[in-house]
Amino acid sequence: MKILRLLFLIIGFGWASFALGQTTYSGNVLDANDRQVMEGVTVRVLDRESTSTTNQRGYFSVQGVVGDTLLVEFEGFVSQKIPLGKERFLMIEIQDKARFLPTFEVRSPAYSYRFKDGRLVLRDENEVESPSRKGEVIAGPINRGDGSGGIAFSGVISYFTKKARYAREYARKQEWHKRRVGYYSIIESDSIKAKLKEDFQISSEDWNELIIRFNQFHASHEFLDWSESRVYNQLRQFIEIETTYMD
Repeated sequence: MKILRLLFLIIGFGWASFALGQTTYSGNVLDANDRQVMEGVTVRVLDRESTSTTNQRGYFSVQGVVGDTLLVEFEGFVSQKIPLGKERFLMIEIQDKARFLPTFEVRSPAYSYRFKDGRLVLRDENEVESPSRKGEVIAGPINRGDGSGGIAFSGVISYFTKKARYAREYARKQEWHKRRVGYYSIIESDSIKAKLKEDFQISSEDWNELIIRFNQFHASHEFLDWSESRVYNQLRQFIEIETTYMD
């Protein structure tokens, strides 16, 4: 009986040690084409119950350990598997699958094929090619059979509306990034990082955790319209306070 209790104790201690060994990995997911943040991307650690979905700022946060594999998935984009290392804050870019689709037409003496709407179809050599109506808006009467009527519109309107919505969203994201240029200049500067790590005797592991907490502390305003000097002073002050408690 004592041996059984000892065995459970060892297993429980091992599991607790393993769980405590996990750490937070966070970051942003970007579109590889235009480097804009992406919302709704699924980020999960394989073989663990740790999954996150990016928010409007493309931010995610999961739990894992060095050596785990991060799987990044989004419909219409190429999935990525990323091995986790010492870096705790990750900037991940994923590629739109549509950019890998070819556009072509194959002709031979006997047959002709056309790649159309994602399918390879046989082309009739005798078909009369109608002029393209791409970009047109078509209007026609509605006959409901009850004496009432109206006009129905089809064509480019719905597509244009969707395209315009995405265009406005991208414009907002570009404006958001532009207003954070002071923040990016400081956070992405290797020389500033090296100086602060040396001044406060910070390890690479502690640095990543400090930056995550720094971002969380300022999440309400997201450093919008902050100058480089303001970001630097706030970062230095934040690290000074944090490292005091760390010691």
